[in-house]
Amino acid sequence: MARGTGYASRVSTATIPLYDEDFLLENEPARALYHEHAKGQPIIDYHCHLPPEQVASNHRFRSLTEVWLEGDHYKWRAMRTNGIDERLITGGASDFERFEAWAQTVPRTLRNPLYHWTHLELKDPFGIRDRLLGASTARGIFEQANASLATDAFTTQGLMRHFRVAVVCTTDDPADDLTHHRAHAASAASAFVRMYPTFRPDKALAIEEPAAFRAYLDKLEARSGIAIKSYATLLEALERRHTAFHEVGCRLSDHGLETLHAVDYDASEVARTFARALAG
Repeated sequence: MARGTGYASRVSTATIPLYDEDFLLENEPARALYHEHAKGQPIIDYHCHLPPEQVASNHRFRSLTEVWLEGDHYKWRAMRTNGIDERLITGGASDFERFEAWAQTVPRTLRNPLYHWTHLELKDPFGIRDRLLGASTARGIFEQANASLATDAFTTQGLMRHFRVAVVCTTDDPADDLTHHRAHAASAASAFVRMYPTFRPDKALAIEEPAAFRAYLDKLEARSGIAIKSYATLLEALERRHTAFHEVGCRLSDHGLETLHAVDYDASEVARTFARALAG
């Protein structure tokens, strides 16, 4: 069926109608803006949690469970809400057992973005367009997706090429060594996707647990080369790491501030509080 904008609809009889090429595009201007302009643009991702080592090493995923379920707390939350045993979420169950538990959960996520994300990702890049994920389709989808993941097109860099990712900014702690960013920048892969770190110093504020805070400061000391004995030297260490991040292309910071405190203070109070935290 021809569209008024002059492009042909790509809906196939083998495609689940909900997830045709016009998903969420509810009128002609929306379809024209997406298909004729936005769709072909590169992705510039200024915030993500992709592991830099997986990008730099062109990691090959062992199964759909690894790429979909390891570390995805949104899926974990849905599975726990569905009563799935923790062994099948973060425990020692096999890859297929864990995937099957997710497949059993998916139908119950209807009206949640997880439902749409799942089927849109099955459609692209896996090319699975004719089935919804559920208990009865889990095995077939798992095997078909794993066959794709075994090919070069589905390594980390292969997937980035497929989605035209031009820039990706990872989330990195000041104490990270940035080795993988340097390795990627020096590789041929950097010609099609650039990877930069993002400065996220949350742990430098986490004084609520003194033992963990002290352990983090030890790590920051080792990475910065500055002995952290006071609040002033903490700032110096962070400044040195900030400079190191800048040198490998970092231009962004990211802060997970759970609480915004409104308390009067002066620099000497901050220094005394830091000293108490340092002393445990």
